[in-house]
Formats: sequence, structure tokens, C-alpha cells
Amino acid sequence: MVRRVAVIGAGVGGLASVKCCLDEGLEPTCFERSEDIGGVWRYTDSMDVTRVSVYRSVITNTSKEMSCFSDFPFPEDFPSYLPHSLLLEYFRMYAHHFDLLRHIHFKTTVLSVRKCPDFATSGQWEVVTEINGVCESHIFDAVMVCTGHYQEPYLPLDSFPGIDTRFKGQYLHSQEYRHAEAFRGKRVLVVGIGNTGGDLSAELSRVAGKVFLSARSNTWVISRVSSHGFPFDMVNTTRFNHFLDWLLPSALTRRIRFWKFNSWFNHANYGLASTKSSKFKMIVNEELPFCLLSGTVVLKPSVKEFTESSAVFEDGTTEENIDVVLFATGYIYPFPFLEESVRSLFDDNRSLYKCIFPPQLEKPTLAIIGLIQLTGSIMVGSEMQARWVTGIFAGWNKLPPASRMMADVLKRKPPVKRKPSERENLKMSFISYTDDIAACAGVKPSVLRLLLTDPRLALAVFFGPCSPYQYRLVGRGAWSGARGAILTQWQRVLKPLRTRVVDEDSDCWSGWRWMCLLALPVALTVGFLLSKHPQLGWRPWAGPQL
Repeated sequence: MVRRVAVIGAGVGGLASVKCCLDEGLEPTCFERSEDIGGVWRYTDSMDVTRVSVYRSVITNTSKEMSCFSDFPFPEDFPSYLPHSLLLEYFRMYAHHFDLLRHIHFKTTVLSVRKCPDFATSGQWEVVTEINGVCESHIFDAVMVCTGHYQEPYLPLDSFPGIDTRFKGQYLHSQEYRHAEAFRGKRVLVVGIGNTGGDLSAELSRVAGKVFLSARSNTWVISRVSSHGFPFDMVNTTRFNHFLDWLLPSALTRRIRFWKFNSWFNHANYGLASTKSSKFKMIVNEELPFCLLSGTVVLKPSVKEFTESSAVFEDGTTEENIDVVLFATGYIYPFPFLEESVRSLFDDNRSLYKCIFPPQLEKPTLAIIGLIQLTGSIMVGSEMQARWVTGIFAGWNKLPPASRMMADVLKRKPPVKRKPSERENLKMSFISYTDDIAACAGVKPSVLRLLLTDPRLALAVFFGPCSPYQYRLVGRGAWSGARGAILTQWQRVLKPLRTRVVDEDSDCWSGWRWMCLLALPVALTVGFLLSKHPQLGWRPWAGPQL
């Protein structure tokens, strides 16, 4: 019987895990090696090589309504996209509201997590921690690892001949970046065009002498601001769109997606992406296209090699007098505290059942939380994982036999091991994955049942944003405020914008109501189809880590 649970890390996943343990009557003990909560979202000016932190100017890629904990909305006066300071403030509010801090041991490093000698029968773990130089051993019935996938910088110097032998300038990983002032007047080469590489290139362009951005893959750039000024994820991440993706041929949905991307600007003209490419990724960045258009950022292909002061690229071109090379090449997650016999069971999240459980363990008492790449918010996915896992620990949910879990892992695992910088291509559909875990936990909403009992809510659930509140409508942990939160989510988006009120045309809202009424027959048909096909697939899809 699982009772005592060790939670490693007090970031987003750790806070959700502690709260979910308490909801299920378990006894969590959270170990956090720093002095505060927040994980990577706790920014500090000081450089600490033992922890990864966001940079000073970072803004969330996902909106507040699509990123919140499912039973704790953001304050309505918070903007839709948040700087790290407001996000950390929200985490503090969450921890205070649910009284989580008393379960967290700060400045405590987990040195090792090992199976107890009788693990095959007890499923227990020995966790050794260190605080102020004093080591202590604990026995836990289960362990939830919540250190995420931003653990150690990935710096592939071997792939860049000359960088550490001939190049006389400075090179560093984006983990070390805090603000742009240190690069004033310098010629900077940014390697990697993920979300971080795009952000840093645009920011550096304001102070650097010149910025070059080296991109290896086809990359589509999208804006956080979508139709009529609403957040991109709220407009696009809907069950209706997800149903169309499942229903229509993949070639057609890909063509439609490319057409939407190019409706902002032609990516081929900018050298970013081609509609003919089958491999691509997406990043969120409003500034990068203008930086390319104005010449303050110059896009380059992959780096072939470095000389003393220049970079030679795969197309044969050379950029001279490079002062700094900034590697935005991602992170690795070695889990150094796990004993080797356990760590060797998975090389990435695709070796885990549902990206959570090592299926080869005799007892399912180890869960990896937050080691996922989704087209939507990882915060929401991590909380859903924690809800399902603690339900299993408490005995409410059950896992299938080990043979079935292994078969599922082998079916979903990619044939070739990917580099950290290539994991963007393996992102999973946010709705598919979250629905999958919600179904396992018994908290996935039924559109058809809602159509019969609450048509207004059903329309909002199916045609509106697939916000986290939907997973609090039914099942264990149902929240009485979920319905109201869903029906008022657009008002919370507009609230912080009402700092100057102008006359509004009410016809647009009446038109929306008429559209919803006309869509009711379609929703009924779709609800019937969904009841016949409860699983709408779990296809990897390249999208922004929103």
C-alpha cells in the first residue's frame, strides 16, 4: 500500500504532484535543492551552474487560460502572456492556497534513489538526501521525479570543428544568458532556431553589432496573437480542430496548416521553411520576422566549422569577426540520482509507458513527471500526469500488465534515437495526450453526454479552447467551479485589456451566439462519432512548446 511519496523538485510538476498526493490522502515529502519554488521559472541575475533558469526577458508561449492548474485559474487582471515574475507569483499563490510549502524541504539535494532490497514485494525506495553537508536516508513507498527535461545544457562541441581548438572568441550555452547588455556592439552567432534561439536573436539585435542565426531545420514562425487579437492557443487548440485533424487526410491538414502559416508571411522568402519539407518544427516569435526583414538578424545554414575569428557554413559562405557564439542547442536529462539499473531502463520519454512509468519495474512505484514535449502547455500535461499517478498510488486507477505496457512503448518509440535539438519534431498533440491520460484517470469529459445534459457547456467544450478546466468537470477531483471557469474564460482574457474602454459593437457577440446555435446539429453529429471513436489517435506533430 503506497502511503509515503517522495517528490523530487518543487517546480511546476513538483507543486502539482504534492497537491495531487494530498488530494488522494497520501503523505508527500518534496525535496528541492534550491531555496525556493518555481524551478526554471525562478529567475535570478546570479549565475548558478547547478540550476537552469529562464532569461530575464522571457514571456510565456502559452496563454494563462491554457496554462493554469485545472482548479486554480490565474487572477483575471493578469495579462494573457506572462513574464517570469508573474508566473512565479501565481505559483506562490497556488502553493499558499493549497498549503503546499509545509511539505517541501528546501536546500535539500537528492543524492541517490535506489530500490530497497525487498523492492520486488514492497516496491519501496531508499532516498538519500544532503542538507548543509549532512546526509540522511529515507524510505518511501513511491517516488515522483519532477525535475523536467531542462536539467543539463546540451553543448555538442564535437559537431562544430574548431570551436574549442581554433576559435579565439567566446562561446557559451543559452543557460548562461541573462540579458543582452553584455553583448553590446559585438558580432554574435546564435546556433539553433528553437524558441530560445529565436527569442535571443531578436533581443540581441537591439544592442549587438550584428546577429547571425544558424538554422539546420525547416522552421515555421507563429505569433502569440491570433485572429481578432485573441491568444493563438485559445483560438487553435480546440476539440473541433482536433477532430478535423483526425477526420481529414494528413496531407490535406498539412497543406492547410502551411497555408495558415504563410498567410502571415511567406516563410520560403525568408529562408525559414518550405511547404515541400516533410520535417519541420514551429516556434513562437513575433519579432523575428521583422528582424530578418530589417537585416538586424541574418539567417544562415548549419555551421561547418570555425576558424580563429570566423564561422564557415555548409553553403560555403563565411562570416568574419565573430565575437561570441551562443549555443541554443537544448538540454539533456541524465537523472544522476537514479541508480544505474533504473536509469538504464529509459533513454528518453518514449521508453516510458505513457511517458511516465518504466514498464520493466517489478512494482510501478516510480513515476517521471513532466518529461514530455507537447504542442500545448507542459504545465497542464504535468498536472494531468500527477493526477493519474497519484490515483494509481492510492489504488483508484490501475495499470495494465507489464507485457501490454511494453508493447505500447515499442509501438510508439521512434526507430532512431534523436538528439536533444531534434526532439521538437517528436512533439505530441496536446489534446491527444492529455485526453489519453485523462481517460486513464477517469476524468475525460464526454461531449455527447454534455450535449444531452448541458448544451451550452458542450458547445464551449467542443468549439472553444480546450482549457484545463475541462478535466475538472467529471470524475475524481471534479471542481464545482469548472463550468463557470469555462464559460467565463474569454472575459478573463479581455479583463486586463480594459484599461481604456471604447464603444463596442454588440452585433459580433450576437453573431457568435447565432453561430453556436447553427453549430448545434454539427456538434450532435460529432458527439455521436466521438462516442464511436473515443480515442482520436496519438500522433506526433511538430508544434510549439506552448
